Amino acid sequence: MCNLSVNNHSELRTVYKPPAPRAAQKVLDHLDGHCQNFIALSPFCILSTTNAKGQADASPRGDQPGFVQVMDDKTLLPDRPGNNQVDSLQNIVQNPGVGLIFFVPGINETLRVKGKAEIVTDAEILEPMKWGHRVSVSGLRVTVAEAFLHCGRALIRSRLWDPEGQIDRAAYPTYGQVLADQIAGADAKEIDDSEDEANRERLY
Repeated sequence: MCNLSVNNHSELRTVYKPPAPRAAQKVLDHLDGHCQNFIALSPFCILSTTNAKGQADASPRGDQPGFVQVMDDKTLLPDRPGNNQVDSLQNIVQNPGVGLIFFVPGINETLRVKGKAEIVTDAEILEPMKWGHRVSVSGLRVTVAEAFLHCGRALIRSRLWDPEGQIDRAAYPTYGQVLADQIAGADAKEIDDSEDEANRERLY
């Protein structure tokens, strides 16, 4: 029986050709001006974390452009109100290694950042990233190990920024309808009404 799994680097390189030299050359160990400008333009990023058991997680983070700030080649990512499950933060307590991928609407390239994160709660540090009169409960201070611009082919293929690529919202159930199917006794309308109210009145 043919074994179709790949178990080591050598086997992997029999499947893929060597990368172009610039793929390694473009990787920086800091955030240069271009990286910092990209982050300043970005309203959305994905935070990836791993717990002590190696179980991975990825979580969306978003706000107005500039909500993530760069200070002394370190990225400071403020928290925003959520469901208080704090999966990512629990992982970081166990394993500080993180990955970030930043998106800018209309730009097909993305920015990838790898490093180690620590959870900060000092209000003075978090003050510059407050929204309205509120300061984040916590933030992540990421010491950057690698940063590089990722090519745009994935976003081009996905048509992520193309309005014609958007689905008819009726093609997929509402948040409440999905949870009602997954949670015994849950009421879809009650959940949807609660989420609508939260999105209107408690976004921050």
